[in-house]
Amino acid sequence: MNLITITTFLPLLGAVALILHSLFWAARGTSKEQLDNQYRWITLFFTLVTFVVSLLILPGFDSSQAGPQMTQKVAWIGALGVQYFVGIDGVTIWLVILSTFLMPIAVLASWNVTKRVREYMVFMLILETGMLGVFVSFDMFLFYLFFEVTLIPMYFLIGVWGGERRIYAAVKFFVYTVVGSLLMLVAIIAVYIYNGATTFDIIEITNNIATGATIIPAGIKFWLWAAFALAFFIKVPLFPLHTWLPDAHVEAPTAGSIILAGVLLKMGTYGLMRFNLPLFPDISQKAAPWVMALAVVGIIYGALVAMIQPDMKKLVAYSSVSHLGFVVLGIFSFTELGMQGALYQMLNHGISTGALFLCVGIIYERRHTRLISEYGGLASVMPRYSTMFIIVALSSLGLPLLNGFVGEFLILIGTFSSTVPHAKLLTVFGATGVILSAVYLLWMLQRVLFGEINRQENAELEEMNWREKTALIPLVVLAIIMGVGPMIFLRGTEKSVNSIRESVQSIVKR
Repeated sequence: MNLITITTFLPLLGAVALILHSLFWAARGTSKEQLDNQYRWITLFFTLVTFVVSLLILPGFDSSQAGPQMTQKVAWIGALGVQYFVGIDGVTIWLVILSTFLMPIAVLASWNVTKRVREYMVFMLILETGMLGVFVSFDMFLFYLFFEVTLIPMYFLIGVWGGERRIYAAVKFFVYTVVGSLLMLVAIIAVYIYNGATTFDIIEITNNIATGATIIPAGIKFWLWAAFALAFFIKVPLFPLHTWLPDAHVEAPTAGSIILAGVLLKMGTYGLMRFNLPLFPDISQKAAPWVMALAVVGIIYGALVAMIQPDMKKLVAYSSVSHLGFVVLGIFSFTELGMQGALYQMLNHGISTGALFLCVGIIYERRHTRLISEYGGLASVMPRYSTMFIIVALSSLGLPLLNGFVGEFLILIGTFSSTVPHAKLLTVFGATGVILSAVYLLWMLQRVLFGEINRQENAELEEMNWREKTALIPLVVLAIIMGVGPMIFLRGTEKSVNSIRESVQSIVKR
């Protein structure tokens, strides 16, 4: 069987195994505590196996090729031309690895969940299959199905296992995402019809548009671009469509926030690169100044709002709005450095912001509060935790030799050299986000980790346990590796990113 298919559906197999296991052992009178512990270990096992299997993709990946590799194409709904068409390319390979890497960490972060553990773990495994399916699908219909699959488990993870306002946050997340995805479905159907209603194959349709074999009327093209763009802008989320994100992050359990920030938001930026740019290159070029302007507003707005947050988790949530603005800025620069930096920053954000949410979750489990004012002096009682917290915060603000610096540096250089109107001015304003991120992150570190211990509860906090160290250390190590050796990752993405960029520019020139 195809390695991509195995990687994608292993978590779903784990969900089925979990349900069968529960039915068998529950009938034998096993206690709830024992069953819950078994569910945790089974889920961790399947997510770890999925990560290991995903690493086996790397030796077979040829970084000198731009198109999809290790593909599997099987006719599915023949009357409509729908295929089960999966594979990887330079744009998706590291997003797949990021997804499989973060999921075991999210499971470890969920170890203290005690309510409906079986259902919680089943939703986590289904969510992983959905995320992987989005990144490996090269059929638009299949992409849409996986895109929707991710919505359901995340809705329940927030709505059942979230905080006090979990229902409000879950419904808001659901409504925003469904509206966007329905617009995308309309656009997918329209593109399919204009292509002759024979196939949903993304690669074939893109090539047909590039060669002029498929022509979408000029009056329709903008609206189709806008339908795709709105779906992905909501998912990113891009200002002013960001309002669902802080609520979802704050109310979601720690694992939900890690996966939401680390992977689900990247489905939006990935969709822009996979659909909007190659399918509608001329509209993308015309809209670029406006999209970049919104990205810059999001960078500054997200940073300013993060500065005044009393809640650590909300601070990190608004930092996501700011940092993902950089990704959108790089994508619409249409330069090699800018687009490479955008893709690299997707990975960086998943590592750094995922680690920040994990750090917040670790002390929340001890104190059951996320208010910054409730802390202070933790460095003296939790030195190992504080050291790792400092490293991931510095990586998020873009300190040289850590991962965040590389992505933001490439984006700013690429955008400054872009031919998009007003790109230089937008770059200057966007660069202020780097300064502002240093302000709110360093201020948070100073108030939480340093100073005097003015609350007895903080003086009695325990250092990280084995589970928390196992979850956090890989993120810290990877943040350093990605900062010191970025070419390990950039080399594999170069050809695919340049292929998208060159196709956009060549069509516009014609």
